[in-house]
Amino acid sequence: MTQAMIEALDEEECWTAVRLRDRAFDGRFVTGVLSTGIYCRPSCAARHPRRENVRFFSDGAAARGAGLRPCLRCCPDDVARDERAVLAAIAAIRGAEQPLALGDLAARAGYSPTHFQRVFARHTGLSPAAYARALRAERMTEALSDTGRVTDAIYEAGFSGPSRFYAASEGRLGMAASAWVNGGQGVTIRWAVVATSLGQMLVAATDKGVCRLSFAEGPEALARRFPKAELVEGGEDFAALLAQVVAAVETPGSGSHIPLDVRGTAFQEAVWRELQRIPPGETRSYAQIAAAVGKPGAVRAAGSANGANAVAVLIPCHRVVRSDGSLGGYAYGLAIKQELLDREKP
Repeated sequence: MTQAMIEALDEEECWTAVRLRDRAFDGRFVTGVLSTGIYCRPSCAARHPRRENVRFFSDGAAARGAGLRPCLRCCPDDVARDERAVLAAIAAIRGAEQPLALGDLAARAGYSPTHFQRVFARHTGLSPAAYARALRAERMTEALSDTGRVTDAIYEAGFSGPSRFYAASEGRLGMAASAWVNGGQGVTIRWAVVATSLGQMLVAATDKGVCRLSFAEGPEALARRFPKAELVEGGEDFAALLAQVVAAVETPGSGSHIPLDVRGTAFQEAVWRELQRIPPGETRSYAQIAAAVGKPGAVRAAGSANGANAVAVLIPCHRVVRSDGSLGGYAYGLAIKQELLDREKP
């Protein structure tokens, strides 16, 4: 390791961060590519260089001192500025009574709208508009829990009216808002407990998609989650979906086409989307997941979001392990987690 390297990191750790394009390491070091004469962020989307052509430097100044120039694609010297701009935009979005235009947010940061949208998405995993929608939906959930009145919650969450809320919710919310606050009231949930090679499995679904997949649970657990829903066992319409779910569990990684009806906070749903992006046969650490959703300091929260996943396997929380490679926890036992990972190995 060169003197310019960050002492807390070793070269293999740096190279691993580069291969994973781990945004958590942006700003901690830069990657020098001797064959091209440039240096990049660890998360740079450019094609990976050969390992023998790579040197690691503590910062851009050290890399420039070695005769390298910054990458025009990832702009490694702008990391601190980008982070400040995104944090300022998040504060503005949270404090605004009405949605803010992308152009206004970009102007405040001194960026073009296109570049700012790319920077914001790189840090948060969402566009500014999607972040604002997710924030309003999160506030809606909180307001429903506090008030119990859908109309009041809609306005408290920052929507200008019910039509705006339901338009924004289309395709995202499974159960209607009133059903959410009333324990599934007015919603029919079909369910079955089936035998699999991993043990007894509970599968439940609304007409929008699977809302629960768990092991060693029965309908009593489902009733506790949705005490006012109509729980209906089986049925011909449910049988086809159930067969797909069982196949996806027996061959994990094959169920990406199965519709889901799940709900969480904006952060939880961002984590779940990131879990679905992990290719079968690969794993990520909790720290990598937190970094991927733009919250590198929220490792514990990422773990909690991972544990809040209501549809095991279909949202593959079993692919998240500790930074040292050990399995960590799993709601249904480490034996099932290890078996799922073993089945996904190439």
